[in-house]
Amino acid sequence: MPFPLPMDANTGEWIQSRRPGRVKPPVPKLLTVIRHANSGPHRPGTNDFDRPLDRRGQRDALEMGRRLAELPDPPSVLVASPAQRAAETAKTIAASFEPEPEIVWDRALYLAGADTLLDTLFGLDPAHTHAALVGHNPGITDFVNCMANAGIEDVPSCGVIRLQLAIDDWRLARPMRASLIDFDYPKRR
Repeated sequence: MPFPLPMDANTGEWIQSRRPGRVKPPVPKLLTVIRHANSGPHRPGTNDFDRPLDRRGQRDALEMGRRLAELPDPPSVLVASPAQRAAETAKTIAASFEPEPEIVWDRALYLAGADTLLDTLFGLDPAHTHAALVGHNPGITDFVNCMANAGIEDVPSCGVIRLQLAIDDWRLARPMRASLIDFDYPKRR
């Protein structure tokens, strides 16, 4: 019996439909990867997890939210680190969209590496055609380079990377299989 999805999870090859000569392409998934906006310096006596955005970070999150809201097909879900600076970034950007997407807080994204970010994709509902991840460096930069071989040295604060994946289920996401659509950040314009 053929694999029930249009792309084989092991080989990444398209699976022929049951009618000879026809290939069923997937509806591509969009993934927006966001590094939290600028936060103040770590101060003695404060917990890294609780660092808020500074004034520049608040301004940049509003600007990047505005830019993302101008694009078609906003994300239906944002999965974010609950660290204060990432949470403030996620809330500010989500408020820019109409309708406002669901925000899912995932403690595993706090200082997560590329493997954890990929595991997060596997848990997304396939009904979401566009999802966003909000997290921290160096994991965000490593993840984007792992997924799309983007060659990005460092995703700056509030940097936004949009990727396209030719899959119809997030569990089929694989390294080096995404296409870089855009890389934007506050100082770019």
